[in-house]
Amino acid sequence: MKRTVILYSLAVAAAAFALQWLEYQYTVRMFSTEIYVILVASGFLALGIWVGRRLRRPAQASPFQKNTRALDYLGVTDREYEVLELLAGGHSNKEIADSLFVSTNTVKTHLAHLYGKLEVSRRTQAVRKARELRLIP
Repeated sequence: MKRTVILYSLAVAAAAFALQWLEYQYTVRMFSTEIYVILVASGFLALGIWVGRRLRRPAQASPFQKNTRALDYLGVTDREYEVLELLAGGHSNKEIADSLFVSTNTVKTHLAHLYGKLEVSRRTQAVRKARELRLIP
């Protein structure tokens, strides 16, 4: 009985293998160009990913160091620097005034002085230029 089951299972396995091989042969003949294109494209994709990872190593983030020489050269006061930090944080004039315990007009005065020293005319320009000069992180 065991022998019959084993022989029968081997015959079924051989038949299944033969059918799979025939189907593979048919697929390769019908779609040979597409298969080669897919294989070549996959190879180039893998190569591109590998090269990209090798060339673009993540830079080691160095801790922020404030450019005090630029602050001194521009003549930015401590209070103006506090306003600049809060400005970079996205705070409104009212929020900056509340944080520093001053009036909104005082904040506007500090901002006008900062705009003049940084040679800009808008909040976003001031923040961008301050980051370029490494005044704020």
